[in-house]
Amino acid sequence: MLLPELNYPKFNTRFQNNDKEILQIFDIVRKKFVVLTPEEWVRQHIIHFLINFKQVPISCMAIEKQLILNNTKRRTDILIYNASLQPVLIVECKSSIININQDTINQALRYNIQLKVPYVFLSNGLKHICLQLNTTEPKILEDVPDYHLLNNTSKL
Repeated sequence: MLLPELNYPKFNTRFQNNDKEILQIFDIVRKKFVVLTPEEWVRQHIIHFLINFKQVPISCMAIEKQLILNNTKRRTDILIYNASLQPVLIVECKSSIININQDTINQALRYNIQLKVPYVFLSNGLKHICLQLNTTEPKILEDVPDYHLLNNTSKL
């Protein structure tokens, strides 16, 4: 599999083929190898970016956190909690060939109906958008806030 160059810093990781010869990447949050899909490639870059550049503790991350919306099971790609264990940031990861547009934003905002976080971050590895939601109208931020700022916010 040819892995695209993404707009995130490079990081060290481990790869392996499983018993069916499918390429896997090591997820440091889940502490296991997972199948390397285009979306997973983006997710792993974001995980390392959040840990190494935004100081998000691994213990405050949940990967593929399940929630129920309209009696349907859904999963957030990454959910960040503050020190009080309140969710404060939803991260929605897309393959690099998927556009970040109003449909992808709406998907993350639907998750927020239940989670009520103050921040939503969407990325396809090439284009990123971060929204602050605890204002009267969503505000587009230039970057994901550092964890100390996320930690000092609470649910909407």
